[in-house]
Amino acid sequence: MRDVAVSTDSIRLGQFLKLAGVVDVGSDVRSLLGDGRVRVNGGAEDRRGTQLVRGDIVTVDDTELRVG
Repeated sequence: MRDVAVSTDSIRLGQFLKLAGVVDVGSDVRSLLGDGRVRVNGGAEDRRGTQLVRGDIVTVDDTELRVG
């Protein structure tokens, strides 16, 4: 699991995926979400605007990222 530091109390999923380097541009986020490859705290997620807070776990394929 990799911790990804954020400078605010919350961050949107799409922004987090860009910050973590999972995608290069925001439009790539929709493809990941549409393919069902993203999970937040164990549950499938399809909304790029989902608000994440510190401690949340985002899984993309086999990569786990913790909001830090």
